[in-house]
Amino acid sequence: MKHLWRNYGLSIVLFALFVVSMVGQTWSGWRVYNEEQREHGGASLNLIAYVRTGHFGEATFENWESEFLQMAFYVLLTARLYQLGSSESKRPGVPATVDRDPREAAGKGDAPWPVRRGGWILKVYEHSLSATFGLLFVISFTLHGTRGVAEYNQQQIAHGQPAGDLAAYMTSAQFWFESFQNWQSEFLSLVAMVMLSIVLRERGSPESKPVDAAVWETED
Repeated sequence: MKHLWRNYGLSIVLFALFVVSMVGQTWSGWRVYNEEQREHGGASLNLIAYVRTGHFGEATFENWESEFLQMAFYVLLTARLYQLGSSESKRPGVPATVDRDPREAAGKGDAPWPVRRGGWILKVYEHSLSATFGLLFVISFTLHGTRGVAEYNQQQIAHGQPAGDLAAYMTSAQFWFESFQNWQSEFLSLVAMVMLSIVLRERGSPESKPVDAAVWETED
């Protein structure tokens, strides 16, 4: 257990925080949904039934889509763009180890299998991180629409408006408001992280430069 915690403590704690937050969202969302149902003369649902509603699905996947969009852009932009002095950037004009051509390591026995295999498999693998985040964004974006349309129609009917299909929901101002309100916050947090790491420090964190590093020093 000691070695497990030492080697995997970061992912364990982050996953635990996700589970706690997911449970909190589900429980509080269930309470809010049932309160709204009672206010409009509808029937309350048990927790299992609530998880299958558009209210839960829309709230969950609109947030997931923004997170995966954020990470896809972050991976792609940090591969090409620079920010002098930021711990989140490569050093401008200086070759970094992450830019190394993996084909030069093809003979290494401990290299990942796609590197040793080469060809199109390596071509896919060397961009697999951004591609996976992009795919997760597309999946979450789609689920935002398919699960959220039920909640959208429920609100439409409650306000005396006609229900619509998936296309009507995903082209509505409501759908894009739900998306953009999350996207802007994700990109704001990235800007804050990139810029604040220029002048601020957190000793011991790989997301920070050394405490004694010069303000405009960019760590590689």
